[in-house]
Amino acid sequence: MSAFTAVILVCQLSTPPQACDETHAVDVISTHVASQFACVQGWQESVARGALREGVGETLYVKTICRRSEQAALTEK
Repeated sequence: MSAFTAVILVCQLSTPPQACDETHAVDVISTHVASQFACVQGWQESVARGALREGVGETLYVKTICRRSEQAALTEK
């Protein structure tokens, strides 16, 4: 069971980082990971496989969010 969900947001450079969320991102990728550290590593491969990879660093940027999975939170109770 994965303890965390990594949410990878691809946003336009014109979008301020604090506004880069699921509703404003041009692409959202979610994946289950085992730790908070895993939330911030490995996203490069996910983005590299996507159609927007050419724009990252030019017109787009990537932001990651780490959330505790609901299943893991229920198990702890």
